[in-house]
This record gives sequence, C-alpha cells and structure tokens, in this order.
Amino acid sequence: MDCAAPLLTRRALRVRGQVQGVGFRPFVYRLAQDLALSGRVLNDGMGVQIEVQGEAQQLDTFAQRLEREAPRLARIDAVESRAAEPRPDESRFIIDASGTGPVATGVAPDTAPCPDCIAEMLNPADRRWRYAFTNCTNCGPRYTITSALPYDRPNTSMARFVQCPACRHEYDEPEDRRFHAQPNACPVCGPRLELWRADGRDLGSADPIADAVACLLAGQVVAIKGLGGFQLACDARNAVAVAQLRERKAREEKPFAVMVANIASAAAFASFGATERDLLDSAERPIVLLTQRAETATTLAGIAPGMTTIGLMLPSTPLHVLLFHEAAGRPRGAEWLAKPQPLALVMTSANPGGEPLVTDNDEAVQRLGGIADVLLVHDRDVLVRCDDSVVRATHNASARPAPAFIRRARGYTPAPIRLARSGPPVLAVGAFLKNTVCVTRGDEAFLSQHIGSLDNAPTCRALDEAVEHLCAVLEIEPQLVAHDLHPDFYSSRFATQWAHSRGVPATAVQHHAAHIAAVMAEHQIGGPVLGLALDGVGMGSDGSAWGGELLRIDEAGFVRVAHLRDLPLPGGDRAAREPWRMAASVLHALGRADEIPVRFDNPAGAMVRQMLLQNVHCPVTSSMGRWFDAAAGLLGVRTRQSFEGQAPMLLEGMAARHGSVAPCAGGYRIQNGNLDLLPLAAALIDEIDAGRGAALFHATLVEALADWCTTHARAQGLGTVVFGGGCFMNDNLSSGLRRRLRQEGFTVAEAIQAPPNDGGVSLGQAWFAQFMASVQAAH
Repeated sequence: MDCAAPLLTRRALRVRGQVQGVGFRPFVYRLAQDLALSGRVLNDGMGVQIEVQGEAQQLDTFAQRLEREAPRLARIDAVESRAAEPRPDESRFIIDASGTGPVATGVAPDTAPCPDCIAEMLNPADRRWRYAFTNCTNCGPRYTITSALPYDRPNTSMARFVQCPACRHEYDEPEDRRFHAQPNACPVCGPRLELWRADGRDLGSADPIADAVACLLAGQVVAIKGLGGFQLACDARNAVAVAQLRERKAREEKPFAVMVANIASAAAFASFGATERDLLDSAERPIVLLTQRAETATTLAGIAPGMTTIGLMLPSTPLHVLLFHEAAGRPRGAEWLAKPQPLALVMTSANPGGEPLVTDNDEAVQRLGGIADVLLVHDRDVLVRCDDSVVRATHNASARPAPAFIRRARGYTPAPIRLARSGPPVLAVGAFLKNTVCVTRGDEAFLSQHIGSLDNAPTCRALDEAVEHLCAVLEIEPQLVAHDLHPDFYSSRFATQWAHSRGVPATAVQHHAAHIAAVMAEHQIGGPVLGLALDGVGMGSDGSAWGGELLRIDEAGFVRVAHLRDLPLPGGDRAAREPWRMAASVLHALGRADEIPVRFDNPAGAMVRQMLLQNVHCPVTSSMGRWFDAAAGLLGVRTRQSFEGQAPMLLEGMAARHGSVAPCAGGYRIQNGNLDLLPLAAALIDEIDAGRGAALFHATLVEALADWCTTHARAQGLGTVVFGGGCFMNDNLSSGLRRRLRQEGFTVAEAIQAPPNDGGVSLGQAWFAQFMASVQAAH
C-alpha cells in the first residue's frame, strides 16, 4: 500500500475590511487549529495577512469558514488569495507580530459591552466584579482611544497602563477571549474612577459608582466621562432636576435623550417594533427616536416638550451598566437586566453653549463647573471626541436593513461607505451646520463623527482636529479638497488655506447638489437622476438662498430644473428663528399685508409689514424649511423657535396626532415649472383646528411634491428620484412622498448610511470632487 504523505498546499490570503481590533487574528488561529493547518496570521497596514498550509480540501474549508464564521464585530470587504511555496518543515500555526506598510484598513468603531463581559462585571466571584473598564476583543473602545494604525496597544490611550500578570496572560493566550484585546485591563492595572466636586477637588470616594448614583437620585447633575467624551446626566423622572439641567445648560426646550437599563424599561416610555428593538440593543447603542407613549409626557416631564417622539438609548459602556446595577441594589448575575428597572437617566452631551464635547478631566472642571454638581471621571484619555449617534428605524421595504441617521457618530464612525468606483483621495469639509468631514481612499469614503455648527471657535478647532486625525490615522494624503459654495463659511476658508499650503486644488460644490450626491454616493448611483433637495438654506449658484430644488444630477455636474416659489425673509436670518415672520411673508405674498399687525400683535408686527411692502432687508429664498415655518406661524404653533427645526418638528407631531386628511383641493400650482404653495398657505390662515391644519399641510405638501417630481422626471426621461436635505428627517413627508412616487413607477433613493441633513453634505462634496479629480487625471 502507498503510504506517501499527503500533498501540502500553501496559500497566502489578504483580508480587507474591519478586521483589526475585533478578535480576527485569534479567530483565524482557532480556525487553523481546528483544521490542523500550519502557517501564520498578522495585522498590517492593509488589514490581515494570512499564510495557511495543509491539504487542499482543508484549505478550501478554511476559506469558506473564514467568511462564514467571522467575529461579530468584523466586516470582511474582500479576501484575496494566491498560491504560495509550501514549507515542509513548518509544523504549527502562529500569530505573528504586526507588520507595517501603507495603511489601507480602518479603525473599528466603539461598541457596547458584550454579554460575556457584563456577566463578569456582575459576578461577585470574578476579578472584574463591578469594574467599569471591562472589555474583550468582542466589545469596548476602539476609535476613540486610537491615535494611529495598526491598532495595537502602543497606538492607543491604554499605552500608559502596564498590564498585570493576569491580564498579560489573557492578552498573550490565543485561546483567550482577550487575546490582543488592546484596552484589556482589570482593577489591579487599569484605569480607575474618581468622583470630583465641580471645582475639581477629589471627594475621596471609596465607591465612586455608588456615590454617583446617590447624587443622581438626590436630584443632582452628574458629568460622566464616557467613551467619546463627557455626558451630563440627571434623574429623568425628577422634573426639578431636568429643569435645573435645562437652565444651567441654557437648553430651553430641545429634547433630551434618556438612557434606560434594557428593552423592558424602554417599553414603559415608548412603543416600538422589532426593528427599533434591534437598534436599541445593537452593539452600536445609538439613541433611537421612538414614538412616545401617551403617559410619557407626564412620567418624564420636561424631557421632550410637545414632541410625539422620544430618544431612548441603552447603556453603551460598562460604567453605564454599573450605574443601573447599583440603582437596582447590586443583584448577582445578569437576570435583572431582563426586567424593567425604575431608573431612567437624562444622558446629554456635555457641550455647553453649542461648543464641542468636553473630553479632558481638567477641561471638564473649567467648562462644566457651572452645570454639573459632581464629576465622575477616570484616567483613560479620550483621544477622539465622538458624540452619541442618533437614528430612527428605516420602514422602507426596498432599503437594506440599516438605521436611518439623524447624527452619525459613536458606534458607526469611522466605518467606511463603499463607493461605486475608486478615485484619487479627496478631503471634503462639509457645511456650516451639523458639520462633518469626509476623506476618500480608493473606493471607500470615511465620514467623520458629528462635529457641530461652525459658529464658535472651539467647534472650528474641532474641525481642524478631525481632519488631522482622519488623514493621519488612515494615512491619506488628499489630492483635492472640496468645500461648500459659500465663501464665508469657516469650512470653506479652511479648505482653501489647507489646499494652498499643500499645493493641491480646492473646488466648491453647491450645497443642494452635495445633498443629492451624498445619497447617490452611498447607493452607488452614477445618474442621471432627478434630485429633490429640501432643507433650510444653502447658497445657490446664483448667489441667492436656495432650499427647495429640483436638480438633474450626474457625475458631470448638475442643472437646476425648478424650485419652490421664492418667499421674502423679513429680517433675513431672523425669519428662520421666528416663524411668525414667515407667516407675515406669506400674508404679504397673498396681498393681505394689512393683516400682519393684527394677527401678530407685537412690537415688530407693523415694522415687518413695512419691510415687506418696501422690500427692505427682505432677501428671498426658495427654502422648504421656511414654508414649514410659515405654516407653523399661520397655525399659531410657534412664534419663536428655541432650537433649529423646532416649529417643523412640532408641526409634524401635531399632524401625526390628528391623523390622515385629504389633500387641500387646489392647494398648489405649478407655474413655469416651479411649485407654488401659496394656495395651501391661504387655506391655513383661517384654520381654527391647528392639528387639522398641520395634517392638511403635510397631506397637500406630499401631493404637490409628488406631482411636481413626476412632471419633471417624465419630461427629463428620468426614472430615479433622489431625496436629500434636512426636511427629509420628517417621516410624514418622506414616507408619504416615497409611497406616491413609487405608485407612479419611480425608483426612490434616500439617505441611510449618512444623515439626510447637513451631516451628509461632506460625503456628497467628496463624491463630486472625486469624479472631477478622476477626469483631470485622465486628461
């Protein structure tokens, strides 16, 4: 009998994607051990490199299981395989030291504690009992503690913490769940909590978690150092504490997010289905916008005044879990996490005055001392500022399962968005409001975390930091910079200066074209499409204020096909803050200016009438957002907005509570291709039921926009309509319009991976700029 040794085959595999810091190497090691294969695995700048040797059939099985059984947090974008020269003397499989080379991988987002880590924290016999920094390769901080790639401990803020022998054994043991878990730590060797007074003096607490919970239950405001920065917390059931936090933070009526212990606790305040449940309980732990229960306005008084929705979230760090555990009386095991818990905490960003999130302990004393009563701090540095993400469920049968973003940040950043093609690296610096930046590498776009509105120096510096960090950590050297068309935005000035200093071109991209391009980018649509851009305002190509546009877009550029009827803005930007002014603008357009001082009996009423009649300080805009404001003003919903978008949000809630109505007959007209909503506004003037008026406005608006889009799409021979702009955060509008256009046979594309508001503009800028760079390179 022939007893010749089996023929050895060797393969070299390159795995690209989110494969560092997610337990991928130990997974590969265990898989190779299971199949009795030899070889090695290591991290490098390109992802994970594997060499594996054995019988051909076993290698085929290895390749299949590699993708099928990958770790929970891994995302495999590509596996490249080639034959390699066998090594007959090789007898085992090893995990090798990380390599170097140009970076072509990414940093994994931060994730919530996994069930295994939670079980250890809640087990009195475990050495990590009640330890607030428990993590493993399946969970914990990633992006916010990383300064460079490869993702190894020396490149993180854990570098200063030398592991004790027990932790080091876990870190070095390939069979252990904590093998090469870079933030690995325990109470002996890892970060520690302290409870400080607001002035920075250490309270000397023997149990900071217990004392912090006592402060919360006593009605105090506690600043808590989270993953991406500090959060301000108070007892959400304590209306006095909530009002105190509002006053100290100068946050009049903008809704607060609320953190609860688990799904069962969330069900007490909101109604939701399986999709929302999955979002709440996901590893990303975003704030999820849910429909409030009727009693929530009372049980959580002052949390979301006048709103029909509430933002709920589950614990996103071990520290959060332990706060609820303490409030529950420190039960043994994790069974209590399946039962409703009474504690509910306001959990809002610690960013006074609209400035960036506070990240540093000393900075917290300086900036939060007048807001928080005590500070729950620790000694692990936050290297990357990153706020909580805000999402809502996608109730869209044709969309892939994913959250729809209001704010894309912790848990999702900087996971790449795959583009349709590769191109030269681009830096795009976004808009003025809700700023984000975006960098591209090959066929990937990396959208930064939410930065904020560029109306203060600290947020402008945060933009600078975000650009520097993204380019450095991904080792990207942009060859082109894109910015908004408005030359006075800080982001535009930054882009031109940055480009000039590096000798690369800078290009301006029109705001609403960028809104539509962002959606085209994530759906990998080249065009041409009909883009419907609806938002507050953005500078148009003609220098005026746009905001209700139909654009024909493809990779070569855009054409403005039509727009909403222009309305004067009495007082300029002030009209966006005071909806009654937009109502006055509509009355003037209807020839009823004399009614302005009567309907709006305030000191400015007569003056605004004169401004409109004389066309003084009344720039015009085609903005859809201002039509929403006008409707809110005519219906008496708000005269002044305490935060951006408040009046439209209240209007949407009133429409939802009232229920469906038929569109207003003759409520709009299309003239010279443009859409005029004055007939609808006229119908609202004498409406005595504000709820019915809100429902009538939404129903007629959907019908008008559907007719308008259908007319122009068919005239242009276009079969796809793309929605973009902040107005599409209105679910009543977006769902109704989506349904109507699909009934007419159109394909509808909407923002999913990036927000539809200005948080997605940088992605659209990058999409346009990358194409321009490709064209230039070809010539």
